[in-house]
This record gives sequence, C-alpha cells and structure tokens, in this order.
Amino acid sequence: MIAAIRIAARLALLVVALLIALLLHGAWRLVRAPSPWPRRFLGTVARIVGARVRVVGRPLRRDVVVLANHLSWIDILLLAGANGTAFVAKEELLGVPLIGWLCTLNHTIFVARGDRMNVAAQVAQLRSALARPWPVTIFPEGTTGDGVTLLPFKAALLGALDPAPAGLMVQPVRIDYGAATRDLAWVGDEPGINHARRVLARPGRFTATLHFLEPFAPAGDRKTIAAEARARIDAARQ
Repeated sequence: MIAAIRIAARLALLVVALLIALLLHGAWRLVRAPSPWPRRFLGTVARIVGARVRVVGRPLRRDVVVLANHLSWIDILLLAGANGTAFVAKEELLGVPLIGWLCTLNHTIFVARGDRMNVAAQVAQLRSALARPWPVTIFPEGTTGDGVTLLPFKAALLGALDPAPAGLMVQPVRIDYGAATRDLAWVGDEPGINHARRVLARPGRFTATLHFLEPFAPAGDRKTIAAEARARIDAARQ
C-alpha cells in the first residue's frame, strides 16, 4: 500500500513537471530562443525518482562525444541534467507514446541497432549530429548492465570519429549508483514497465555519481577509440 502511494505521488509530480516544462519550452520556441527545458525536465525527473547527483570532473558541453557505462534509463536523466547532452537511442523508442516525442525534443539520434546493412547511414547521421552545439552520448555496451561488470564496447557507430571532426573530443563517463546499484540496475529481460515501477516504488533517495573522466582526442580507428574509453572507465571503477 505504501509503495502504491509512493508511485502515485511520484507520477503526479512527473505530470506537473512535464506540463510546466512544456509550457516554458513552448514560450522559448515562440521567441525562437534555444530552449533549456527538455534537459531541465530530465534533470527534474531524476530528482523526483530519488536521485541526488554528484558530479566529479568537468563535463564538456559541446564538441564532445560522451561514452558511458549503462545501468538504467535513469542514466539518461542524470547525464542530460548534468551537461545537456543528446543521446543515441534505438529507433523502437520513437514509436513509444509520449516517450518517443519527448526524445525528439532532446535531439535524440535514433538508430536501428542490429541493422548491419545500414551502419554507414547511421554513422553519417551521427556525424551530422556532432556538428550541433551540444554533446552527444553513446552507451557503447549496447544494453544495460548490473553496475559491477563492464560489458564489451560495440564500436560500429564510432566510425563517425574516423576521421574525427576537427576539435572534437571523447569524454568517458563512469556512472555509479553506489549502494543503490542492485536496486536500480536494469538487467536481464525485466520488462521496462516493471523496472519503472520498481524504481518509482523505491523509498528514499540515492546518490548517483557521474565521473566525467579526462577527455581525449580520438585517434586511430573506431575499435581503438572504443578500447581507450573502456579502459579509462574500467580504471575508474577500481
């Protein structure tokens, strides 16, 4: 019963936050000003579900590809709130009511994962997005993990960095939920709705630490870049 009340209260707060953000976003668009409200909304959602964000290091805010480990959909809220990043996401999200539309407001780049025949077009799409004045984040594990094991990095999309646009940097990020990792990590074949319900029902707050590691200039081929980023994230876990 208490869990159900907690879920209902958080959902109500999410609806209020969404309505306010949409009104403010619309006002910014009316005057043709760049709108900060999609990323601010995502940061607010992180706080509503209990996250208290701790940022370690200096996040770059443009001319950067962020490569991060992946534990949960909460990662997206945290990173967007911290540095205003857009994301590379699977195209299935585009068809999810409301969620797909909200993703477009945050400049999401949708790709068909597993479609090896279309990798060249996806790389070109990502390369075009890198020219925009905000970071782009890729979760190169390709799925969420348990927060303990760092999965192999898939390097296909990093073909957009071979060769890299002038001045572009790669910033590895280690995401850590600390003592709450077991409660929040989305692993296995748990349905998304079940995971969302579990997160919303969780009592109390948790500290989510974003370790923005030292950025590096991408050199070598896509596999070399992926290996370097993975090694830095793995070292930060020690």
